[in-house]
Amino acid sequence: MRQFYGMSQSGNLAEAVHGLNSPQFIMLLSNNNQFEMHVEALEKLYPGVPSIGCIGMSYDTKIVESGVGVIAFSGGVSVAANVLEQVSTMPVKYIRRLEEDLAAVRGSEQDTVCIDFCTGNDACVLTTIYSVLRNKKISLVGGTGDGGKVSANGKVYQDAVAYGLIRNQNGRVKTYKENIYHQLGNYRFIASRTDRARYIIGALNGQPAKLVYQNILHVTDQEILTQTFQNPFGKINGNDMCIISIKEVAGNALACFRQVNDSDVLILLELDDYEAITRQTIQKICTDFPRRSAVFSVNCLFRYKLFTDRGYMGKYLQEMTALGNHAGLIGYGEHYNNQFVNQSMTCVVFE
Repeated sequence: MRQFYGMSQSGNLAEAVHGLNSPQFIMLLSNNNQFEMHVEALEKLYPGVPSIGCIGMSYDTKIVESGVGVIAFSGGVSVAANVLEQVSTMPVKYIRRLEEDLAAVRGSEQDTVCIDFCTGNDACVLTTIYSVLRNKKISLVGGTGDGGKVSANGKVYQDAVAYGLIRNQNGRVKTYKENIYHQLGNYRFIASRTDRARYIIGALNGQPAKLVYQNILHVTDQEILTQTFQNPFGKINGNDMCIISIKEVAGNALACFRQVNDSDVLILLELDDYEAITRQTIQKICTDFPRRSAVFSVNCLFRYKLFTDRGYMGKYLQEMTALGNHAGLIGYGEHYNNQFVNQSMTCVVFE
């Protein structure tokens, strides 16, 4: 298979798709002002080609912040693209679509992946989708777009998740998740007084969550929102750990970017040597896949801000070129199988 990436910093779709011939699957990463127009124009340019899209920044060796990026696969993939609607209330109502698409693609654990773009309620969405994918042990990578809109096959949807099931006809696929944080000290918290709908942590070990965070890290209310780049929370999930970013201060509580429930066990994290971890990730992928056709990744918006603030974003994208054809999305939350995580990088590698 082959991966195409084209972009226009000014939002010129014709410029972004220049040289794209005979695509078998297209991902559109557009801006808030031109999204609907780009969705319609893309469908006219490549009628009937399975596609998904969202509002968000894209990249290969450079970031496209407010223009348009197009990622496409060709030369040996089988694809089904579709949408589950009403994700805020009842995505399972549309699960038959995913079941039928999975049967049509005839994918397996070794050669198939699901890529999704979501408008929100991610944890529920991923539980719904993965209830189907896990039967065939098929992995998922994706993220949340901006503006509450996604597209599938030339149509724009709100309150929905767009997905593409991609089977590599010429080799394997494998997904990865990169974590650039490690545990800080031996802090261990039991969450309580949570508000699931608003993603609020009211208390940690019975004490107001904001004050617990401040007393450990010695930060003001205003500094909490930037301190989360260095010190997010982590949620224990079996042998794994999901990163939880702080969104805002809510009185003496903390509102987060993913749901925390009463009795969840949380730890405090701190930033690790992210440059060394990037090199380790690249080496791991190269060892697993000596031959790579494509790498599609989703990087968290907070990772983008952190790397940009520290002057590393450009170097990061250059280092990732060691993988070959690499492109991706800056997301507002990352999806990895049935996990909704923050401040992470998830990716899928095609042999």
